[in-house]
Amino acid sequence: MKKNSYLALLTGTALTLALYGCDVDQTQEGKMPDVDVDVTEGQLPEYDVDTPDVDVEMEKEVIEVPDVDVEMEEEVIEVPDVDVDMPKDD
Repeated sequence: MKKNSYLALLTGTALTLALYGCDVDQTQEGKMPDVDVDVTEGQLPEYDVDTPDVDVEMEKEVIEVPDVDVEMEEEVIEVPDVDVDMPKDD
């Protein structure tokens, strides 16, 4: 993997831990505000939308493409070692 691939992997791991590594407890109930609404007035807007007519078909085409041979080799790199302590359940 290249350096950018490791950075993407580290970023994805950090985001996953940020989303799933939290213990959230509700400490207070919410309350909706009191609202008076006159439902006899008002109207939703109307739209007349003309969309293009698109026809998609598949056809065969002969093109030149490069013939690439790739040799793999092992390389020692530094990777992050992450240790996560999850919050304790109350």
